[in-house]
Amino acid sequence: MGLFDILRGKRELKQPAADRLFAMSTAYIKLEMELELTTTGKAAIVFQPLATADFEGIVKDMEEVVNATGEETGTTVTSDDDEFGYRWMILNDPDMEDLVVGINAVSTAIQGGGYGERVLCAVFALKDARDRRVYWIYNYKRGGFYPFVPSGGEQQRDNERELRLKAQIGADLPIEPELERWFPLWGIPI
Repeated sequence: MGLFDILRGKRELKQPAADRLFAMSTAYIKLEMELELTTTGKAAIVFQPLATADFEGIVKDMEEVVNATGEETGTTVTSDDDEFGYRWMILNDPDMEDLVVGINAVSTAIQGGGYGERVLCAVFALKDARDRRVYWIYNYKRGGFYPFVPSGGEQQRDNERELRLKAQIGADLPIEPELERWFPLWGIPI
């Protein structure tokens, strides 16, 4: 962005950094083997829908593509709209790599249609040996992952465990360096 753009009031938005999403495929080996976190078989891409025929067509096409390829991979897809106006496109598949590829396909289609700024994040649901949930959230605009570990009562999180996970996996995943950007996502439908 140059001085002329600033004076005109225009700014160029940074495009989502989708390629960094694939780090989850390789990091999952460490998450599973060393940290004993296993996939729940669910992941989601979260985006702000737009009520245009073009955008709705892209989303519908991607649901059809994921369902069609799901016959081969076992991936299924559903959608859920939350109270904040975001749509959760939820992928179900026991294979983490299939989940990562499916999430990437959806985000690439949305970005390719010119709507990349509408994508909020991707969420991967894992569980530990005691069946407690651990979510890895990928912020597309920042190009980094961060852990989210809900705990105890309503809208409480285990910050200590999140920091421990960051230290344990930091070399394998691009981690969001600014802790204040580790936003909680309450009411995750996966």
